[in-house]
Amino acid sequence: MQTRNLTKDLTVSALGLGCMGMSEFYGARDDAESLRVLDRALELGITFYDTSDMYGPHHNEELLGGWIKDKRDRVVLATKFGVVRDPGAYGRSVDNSPAYARKALEASLTRLGTDHIDLYYVHRIEADRPIEEVMGALSDFVAEGKIRHIGLSEASVETLRRAHAVHPVTALQTEYSLWTREVEAEILPTCRELGIGFVPYSPLGRGFLTGRFTGAQDFEAGDFRAALPRFAGDNLQANLALADKVRDVAQDAGATPAQVALAWLLAQGDDIVPIPGTKRVKYLEDNVGAVGLTLSDAQMAALTEASGSLPVIGARYSEEGMKGVNV
Repeated sequence: MQTRNLTKDLTVSALGLGCMGMSEFYGARDDAESLRVLDRALELGITFYDTSDMYGPHHNEELLGGWIKDKRDRVVLATKFGVVRDPGAYGRSVDNSPAYARKALEASLTRLGTDHIDLYYVHRIEADRPIEEVMGALSDFVAEGKIRHIGLSEASVETLRRAHAVHPVTALQTEYSLWTREVEAEILPTCRELGIGFVPYSPLGRGFLTGRFTGAQDFEAGDFRAALPRFAGDNLQANLALADKVRDVAQDAGATPAQVALAWLLAQGDDIVPIPGTKRVKYLEDNVGAVGLTLSDAQMAALTEASGSLPVIGARYSEEGMKGVNV
């Protein structure tokens, strides 16, 4: 496993592990299999693990907390606050207030069974609250030793600049893949200007780029992707042209579509650390194969051209899911 620096003092594995699906959103959960995935990830050299207090809610942090008890010094742990949900409900509100941040942090530390969090993200940005107020509270947590680094998620360029002026932002986590490239226009260049690492979530387009999903029959019960605009009906059928192109390049490269999609993303810069999520060992092992895969110039160009020219039909989330995005 290769390593990358999000900042000069935060080194992580070149590929992280997104743990959200181990708790909800992608169908039934299986804690025993999830623990096998976590063990295998560490064996394969993955040191960077991503969770949030809203995954479950709370179950994901509790799962990781039990797992890291004897591994804490081998793991770079990232979690998030700011999205408020009721158990069993998808609906959410956003709260970045200092009081809520303090309450959320203490609860996350308890669930994770640790005295510090390596990277603490503002999961979604509260539109009506000055980001300076939020960063002020988080900088206090750094001074107290309860968090080591501050991150933002789905923040606009303006918010990113204002936040970084208060306290260094170590990483921005935002969706980025062959299927979602909007960050290339302004967000990614701003991160590079400011020296902020970039952590793409959903780097496989929530599994779309692997070619696994061709219709409603491919989603198991409880999989929220079935309700997302890009995966719905005619939209999905139109979007499959990109998945087909990824498959064609994968055949040419002697690799899997997941490995090709991740290798393309890894090649966009050494400051990029994707966090593909999975709850199955076979998909984890497949994903890790991307780290050693070097695509040819022609293969890279074919992917870039296809993702730039083929239409992407449908929004990333439902209206509810877009709360706090690009604020």
